[in-house]
Amino acid sequence: MTIEEARRVLQIEAEGILRLMDRLDHRFDRMVEAVLGTRGRVIVSGIGKSGLVGRKISATLNSTGTRSLFLHPVEAMHGDLGMVSADDIFMAMSYSGETGELNILMPSIQNIGCTIISMTGNPSSTLAKHSDIIIDVSVEKEACPLGLAPTASTTALLAMGDALAVVLINKKHFKTSDFKKFHPGGALGRRLSSQVKDIMFSGEAVPIASLSVSMQDAVEEMDRHGLGALIIVHKDRKLAGILTDGDLRRLITQKKPVFEQALSTVMTPSPLHVFSYTPAFDALNIMEKHEITVLPIIDDDQRVVGILHLHDILGKGEFKFNGYAPEKGTT
Repeated sequence: MTIEEARRVLQIEAEGILRLMDRLDHRFDRMVEAVLGTRGRVIVSGIGKSGLVGRKISATLNSTGTRSLFLHPVEAMHGDLGMVSADDIFMAMSYSGETGELNILMPSIQNIGCTIISMTGNPSSTLAKHSDIIIDVSVEKEACPLGLAPTASTTALLAMGDALAVVLINKKHFKTSDFKKFHPGGALGRRLSSQVKDIMFSGEAVPIASLSVSMQDAVEEMDRHGLGALIIVHKDRKLAGILTDGDLRRLITQKKPVFEQALSTVMTPSPLHVFSYTPAFDALNIMEKHEITVLPIIDDDQRVVGILHLHDILGKGEFKFNGYAPEKGTT
Protein backbone atom coordinates (compact mmCIF):
# COMPACT_ATOMS: atom_id res chain seq x y z
CA MET A 1 0.00 0.00 0.00
CA THR A 2 2.84 2.39 0.89
CA ILE A 3 4.65 1.82 -2.40
CA GLU A 4 1.43 2.15 -4.38
CA GLU A 5 0.64 5.44 -2.69
CA ALA A 6 4.14 6.75 -3.40
CA ARG A 7 3.79 5.73 -7.05
CA ARG A 8 0.46 7.54 -7.24
CA VAL A 9 2.07 10.74 -5.96
CA LEU A 10 4.92 10.51 -8.45
CA GLN A 11 2.49 9.77 -11.27
CA ILE A 12 0.36 12.83 -10.48
CA GLU A 13 3.39 15.09 -10.26
CA ALA A 14 4.91 13.70 -13.45
CA GLU A 15 1.64 14.22 -15.33
CA GLY A 16 1.47 17.77 -14.02
CA ILE A 17 4.87 18.55 -15.53
CA LEU A 18 4.10 16.82 -18.83
CA ARG A 19 0.93 18.85 -19.28
CA LEU A 20 3.00 22.03 -19.08
CA MET A 21 4.57 21.09 -22.41
CA ASP A 22 1.26 21.47 -24.22
CA ARG A 23 0.81 25.00 -22.86
CA LEU A 24 4.21 26.34 -23.88
CA ASP A 25 3.69 29.07 -26.46
CA HIS A 26 4.87 32.51 -27.55
CA ARG A 27 4.62 33.74 -23.96
CA PHE A 28 7.53 31.53 -22.95
CA ASP A 29 9.52 32.97 -25.86
CA ARG A 30 8.63 36.47 -24.71
CA MET A 31 9.82 35.66 -21.19
CA VAL A 32 13.14 34.36 -22.46
CA GLU A 33 13.69 37.40 -24.69
CA ALA A 34 12.76 39.74 -21.85
CA VAL A 35 15.32 38.16 -19.54
CA LEU A 36 18.00 38.13 -22.25
CA GLY A 37 17.33 41.78 -23.04
CA THR A 38 17.32 43.18 -19.53
CA ARG A 39 20.22 45.23 -18.24
CA GLY A 40 19.16 44.50 -14.68
CA ARG A 41 18.36 41.39 -12.67
CA VAL A 42 15.55 38.90 -12.45
CA ILE A 43 13.80 39.74 -9.18
CA VAL A 44 11.91 36.63 -8.06
CA SER A 45 9.16 37.08 -5.47
CA GLY A 46 6.63 34.88 -3.75
CA ILE A 47 5.44 33.78 -0.35
CA GLY A 48 4.89 30.43 1.34
CA LYS A 49 5.68 27.31 -0.73
CA SER A 50 5.78 29.34 -3.94
CA GLY A 51 8.31 31.62 -2.30
CA LEU A 52 10.51 28.67 -1.36
CA VAL A 53 10.42 27.43 -4.95
CA GLY A 54 11.12 30.98 -6.08
CA ARG A 55 14.28 31.05 -3.97
CA LYS A 56 15.48 27.89 -5.72
CA ILE A 57 14.71 29.30 -9.17
CA SER A 58 16.58 32.48 -8.31
CA ALA A 59 19.56 30.44 -7.09
CA THR A 60 19.57 28.36 -10.28
CA LEU A 61 19.51 31.47 -12.44
CA ASN A 62 22.42 32.97 -10.52
CA SER A 63 24.54 29.84 -10.81
CA THR A 64 23.97 29.60 -14.55
CA GLY A 65 24.83 33.13 -15.57
CA THR A 66 21.59 35.09 -15.12
CA ARG A 67 21.76 37.65 -12.31
CA SER A 68 18.87 37.18 -9.94
CA LEU A 69 17.63 38.17 -6.50
CA PHE A 70 14.85 36.77 -4.33
CA LEU A 71 12.66 39.48 -2.77
CA HIS A 72 10.18 38.63 -0.05
CA PRO A 73 6.92 40.56 -0.68
CA VAL A 74 6.50 41.66 2.92
CA GLU A 75 10.09 42.84 3.26
CA ALA A 76 9.67 44.68 -0.04
CA MET A 77 6.82 46.71 1.43
CA HIS A 78 9.04 47.66 4.35
CA GLY A 79 12.02 49.09 2.50
CA ASP A 80 13.53 46.33 0.38
CA LEU A 81 11.64 47.61 -2.66
CA GLY A 82 14.56 50.03 -2.96
CA MET A 83 16.58 47.15 -4.46
CA VAL A 84 14.32 47.06 -7.53
CA SER A 85 14.98 49.24 -10.59
CA ALA A 86 13.23 49.82 -13.90
CA ASP A 87 15.89 47.72 -15.64
CA ASP A 88 14.90 44.63 -13.65
CA ILE A 89 12.50 41.84 -14.56
CA PHE A 90 10.02 41.15 -11.75
CA MET A 91 9.00 37.49 -11.67
CA ALA A 92 6.05 36.82 -9.34
CA MET A 93 5.25 33.30 -8.11
CA SER A 94 1.73 32.49 -6.93
CA TYR A 95 -0.29 29.43 -7.88
CA SER A 96 -3.64 30.99 -7.00
CA GLY A 97 -2.63 34.40 -8.27
CA GLU A 98 -4.53 35.85 -5.34
CA THR A 99 -1.77 36.03 -2.74
CA GLY A 100 -2.57 39.26 -0.91
CA GLU A 101 0.97 40.14 0.15
CA LEU A 102 2.17 39.81 -3.44
CA ASN A 103 -0.72 41.54 -5.17
CA ILE A 104 -0.47 44.56 -2.87
CA LEU A 105 3.07 44.96 -4.15
CA MET A 106 2.17 44.93 -7.86
CA PRO A 107 1.18 48.62 -8.28
CA SER A 108 4.51 49.67 -6.79
CA ILE A 109 6.39 47.38 -9.16
CA GLN A 110 4.45 48.82 -12.09
CA ASN A 111 5.29 52.36 -10.95
CA ILE A 112 8.99 51.46 -10.92
CA GLY A 113 8.66 50.37 -14.54
CA CYS A 114 9.72 46.72 -14.36
CA THR A 115 8.56 44.13 -16.85
CA ILE A 116 6.36 41.81 -14.77
CA ILE A 117 6.24 38.08 -15.40
CA SER A 118 3.85 35.92 -13.41
CA MET A 119 4.07 32.18 -13.00
CA THR A 120 0.60 31.20 -11.84
CA GLY A 121 -1.96 28.44 -12.03
CA ASN A 122 -4.72 30.99 -12.62
CA PRO A 123 -4.22 33.06 -15.81
CA SER A 124 -7.36 35.08 -14.93
CA SER A 125 -6.19 36.04 -11.46
CA THR A 126 -5.44 39.45 -10.00
CA LEU A 127 -1.71 38.76 -10.31
CA ALA A 128 -2.07 37.87 -13.96
CA LYS A 129 -3.94 41.11 -14.67
CA HIS A 130 -0.98 43.05 -13.30
CA SER A 131 1.49 41.10 -15.47
CA ASP A 132 3.05 41.77 -18.85
CA ILE A 133 3.74 38.08 -19.46
CA ILE A 134 1.71 35.23 -17.95
CA ILE A 135 3.16 31.73 -17.69
CA ASP A 136 0.48 29.14 -16.97
CA VAL A 137 1.75 26.47 -14.53
CA SER A 138 -1.64 25.03 -13.58
CA VAL A 139 -2.00 21.33 -12.76
CA GLU A 140 -5.08 19.14 -12.89
CA LYS A 141 -4.85 18.18 -9.21
CA GLU A 142 -2.51 18.12 -6.25
CA ALA A 143 -0.91 14.88 -5.11
CA CYS A 144 -2.11 15.66 -1.59
CA PRO A 145 -5.26 13.52 -1.02
CA LEU A 146 -6.90 16.49 0.70
CA GLY A 147 -6.10 18.75 -2.22
CA LEU A 148 -4.66 21.27 0.21
CA ALA A 149 -0.88 20.92 0.46
CA PRO A 150 0.94 22.32 -2.58
CA THR A 151 2.59 19.29 -4.17
CA ALA A 152 2.09 18.85 -7.92
CA SER A 153 1.67 22.61 -8.27
CA THR A 154 5.02 23.46 -6.68
CA THR A 155 6.71 20.71 -8.70
CA ALA A 156 5.30 22.21 -11.89
CA LEU A 157 6.45 25.69 -10.86
CA LEU A 158 9.94 24.42 -10.13
CA ALA A 159 10.10 22.58 -13.46
CA MET A 160 9.07 25.69 -15.37
CA GLY A 161 11.80 27.65 -13.62
CA ASP A 162 14.32 24.98 -14.60
CA ALA A 163 13.08 25.12 -18.20
CA LEU A 164 13.73 28.86 -18.24
CA ALA A 165 17.20 28.50 -16.73
CA VAL A 166 18.27 25.78 -19.18
CA VAL A 167 16.99 27.68 -22.22
CA LEU A 168 18.95 30.71 -21.01
CA ILE A 169 22.08 28.57 -20.63
CA ASN A 170 21.89 27.65 -24.30
CA LYS A 171 20.92 31.15 -25.46
CA LYS A 172 23.86 32.67 -23.60
CA HIS A 173 26.26 29.90 -24.67
CA PHE A 174 27.04 29.39 -21.00
CA LYS A 175 29.90 26.88 -20.68
CA THR A 176 31.21 24.58 -17.98
CA SER A 177 34.13 26.95 -17.54
CA ASP A 178 31.66 29.77 -16.84
CA PHE A 179 29.96 27.55 -14.26
CA LYS A 180 33.28 27.30 -12.43
CA LYS A 181 33.31 31.06 -11.84
CA PHE A 182 30.21 30.74 -9.66
CA HIS A 183 31.17 27.44 -7.97
CA PRO A 184 34.83 27.85 -6.93
CA GLY A 185 34.34 25.70 -3.82
CA GLY A 186 32.97 22.61 -5.56
CA ALA A 187 34.89 19.61 -6.87
CA LEU A 188 34.74 20.96 -10.42
CA GLY A 189 35.91 24.36 -9.26
CA ARG A 190 38.92 22.85 -7.50
CA ARG A 191 39.90 20.87 -10.61
CA LEU A 192 39.59 23.91 -12.85
CA SER A 193 41.71 25.97 -10.48
CA SER A 194 44.65 23.59 -10.90
CA GLN A 195 47.26 23.44 -13.65
CA VAL A 196 47.22 20.86 -16.42
CA LYS A 197 50.25 19.07 -14.93
CA ASP A 198 48.21 18.28 -11.82
CA ILE A 199 45.61 16.23 -13.68
CA MET A 200 47.22 15.06 -16.95
CA PHE A 201 48.47 11.57 -17.80
CA SER A 202 52.28 11.39 -18.02
CA GLY A 203 55.08 8.86 -18.39
CA GLU A 204 54.05 5.36 -19.43
CA ALA A 205 50.37 6.33 -19.23
CA VAL A 206 50.67 8.52 -22.33
CA PRO A 207 49.49 6.82 -25.54
CA ILE A 208 52.28 7.77 -27.92
CA ALA A 209 53.81 6.41 -31.12
CA SER A 210 56.37 7.40 -33.70
CA LEU A 211 55.22 8.77 -37.04
CA SER A 212 56.96 5.82 -38.71
CA VAL A 213 54.91 3.02 -37.10
CA SER A 214 52.34 1.03 -39.04
CA MET A 215 48.65 1.76 -38.73
CA GLN A 216 48.10 -1.61 -37.05
CA ASP A 217 50.73 -0.88 -34.40
CA ALA A 218 49.24 2.57 -33.86
CA VAL A 219 45.73 1.20 -33.34
CA GLU A 220 47.00 -1.47 -30.95
CA GLU A 221 48.87 1.14 -28.91
CA MET A 222 45.81 3.40 -28.79
CA ASP A 223 43.63 0.49 -27.68
CA ARG A 224 46.11 -0.51 -24.96
CA HIS A 225 45.79 2.85 -23.21
CA GLY A 226 42.01 3.19 -23.57
CA LEU A 227 41.91 6.99 -23.88
CA GLY A 228 40.47 7.01 -27.39
CA ALA A 229 43.50 8.81 -28.81
CA LEU A 230 47.14 8.31 -29.75
CA ILE A 231 49.70 11.12 -29.88
CA ILE A 232 52.00 10.89 -32.89
CA VAL A 233 55.54 12.25 -32.52
CA HIS A 234 58.68 12.77 -34.57
CA LYS A 235 61.90 10.97 -33.59
CA ASP A 236 62.82 13.77 -31.20
CA ARG A 237 59.41 13.33 -29.44
CA LYS A 238 58.15 16.62 -30.84
CA LEU A 239 54.44 16.71 -31.56
CA ALA A 240 53.48 15.62 -35.08
CA GLY A 241 49.79 14.79 -34.88
CA ILE A 242 47.00 12.90 -33.13
CA LEU A 243 44.96 9.83 -34.07
CA THR A 244 41.55 9.36 -32.46
CA ASP A 245 38.69 6.90 -32.34
CA GLY A 246 36.77 9.38 -34.46
CA ASP A 247 39.38 9.19 -37.22
CA LEU A 248 39.10 5.40 -37.29
CA ARG A 249 35.30 5.49 -37.34
CA ARG A 250 35.38 7.76 -40.35
CA LEU A 251 37.69 5.38 -42.19
CA ILE A 252 35.36 2.48 -41.48
CA THR A 253 32.32 4.49 -42.56
CA GLN A 254 34.09 5.30 -45.83
CA LYS A 255 34.77 1.55 -46.25
CA LYS A 256 38.51 2.12 -46.45
CA PRO A 257 40.89 -0.67 -45.33
CA VAL A 258 42.13 0.74 -42.03
CA PHE A 259 45.43 -1.09 -41.74
CA GLU A 260 46.46 -0.28 -45.30
CA GLN A 261 46.42 3.46 -44.64
CA ALA A 262 49.50 5.51 -43.87
CA LEU A 263 49.39 6.95 -40.39
CA SER A 264 50.36 10.39 -41.69
CA THR A 265 47.29 10.54 -43.94
CA VAL A 266 44.80 9.55 -41.25
CA MET A 267 46.02 11.49 -38.23
CA THR A 268 45.26 15.15 -37.60
CA PRO A 269 48.57 17.00 -38.07
CA SER A 270 49.67 19.84 -35.78
CA PRO A 271 46.76 19.31 -33.36
CA LEU A 272 45.63 21.73 -30.72
CA HIS A 273 47.75 21.41 -27.58
CA VAL A 274 48.57 23.08 -24.28
CA PHE A 275 51.49 23.23 -21.87
CA SER A 276 51.88 21.51 -18.52
CA TYR A 277 51.65 24.88 -16.77
CA THR A 278 48.47 25.89 -18.63
CA PRO A 279 45.55 26.43 -16.21
CA ALA A 280 42.99 23.63 -16.44
CA PHE A 281 40.41 26.37 -16.86
CA ASP A 282 42.03 27.46 -20.15
CA ALA A 283 42.40 23.87 -21.36
CA LEU A 284 38.69 23.31 -20.81
CA ASN A 285 37.86 26.46 -22.77
CA ILE A 286 39.85 25.11 -25.74
CA MET A 287 38.12 21.73 -25.51
CA GLU A 288 34.66 23.27 -25.39
CA LYS A 289 35.34 25.77 -28.17
CA HIS A 290 36.63 23.11 -30.57
CA GLU A 291 34.52 20.22 -29.23
CA ILE A 292 37.42 17.90 -28.58
CA THR A 293 37.97 15.57 -25.64
CA VAL A 294 41.76 15.16 -25.54
CA LEU A 295 44.72 17.51 -25.71
CA PRO A 296 48.42 16.67 -26.10
CA ILE A 297 50.59 18.36 -23.47
CA ILE A 298 53.97 19.68 -24.58
CA ASP A 299 56.93 21.48 -23.03
CA ASP A 300 58.55 24.69 -24.24
CA ASP A 301 60.61 22.69 -26.76
CA GLN A 302 57.44 21.23 -28.35
CA ARG A 303 58.15 17.77 -26.91
CA VAL A 304 55.19 15.72 -25.69
CA VAL A 305 55.09 15.32 -21.90
CA GLY A 306 51.51 14.19 -21.34
CA ILE A 307 47.90 13.99 -22.46
CA LEU A 308 44.78 15.51 -20.93
CA HIS A 309 41.31 14.00 -21.24
CA LEU A 310 38.12 15.92 -20.61
CA HIS A 311 37.08 13.26 -18.10
CA ASP A 312 39.98 14.28 -15.90
CA ILE A 313 38.80 17.88 -15.76
CA LEU A 314 35.08 17.32 -15.31
CA GLY A 315 34.91 13.89 -13.73
CA LYS A 316 33.62 10.69 -15.31
CA GLY A 317 30.33 10.96 -17.13
CA GLU A 318 29.83 14.69 -16.50
CA PHE A 319 30.29 16.13 -19.97
CA LYS A 320 28.58 16.48 -23.32
CA PHE A 321 28.74 18.85 -26.26
CA ASN A 322 25.05 19.69 -26.72
CA GLY A 323 24.60 16.72 -29.01
CA TYR A 324 27.12 17.89 -31.63
CA ALA A 325 28.98 15.17 -33.55
CA PRO A 326 32.78 15.22 -33.10
CA GLU A 327 34.76 16.54 -35.99
CA LYS A 328 37.98 15.19 -37.46
CA GLY A 329 40.67 14.88 -34.86
CA THR A 330 38.22 14.44 -31.95
CA THR A 331 37.12 11.44 -29.99
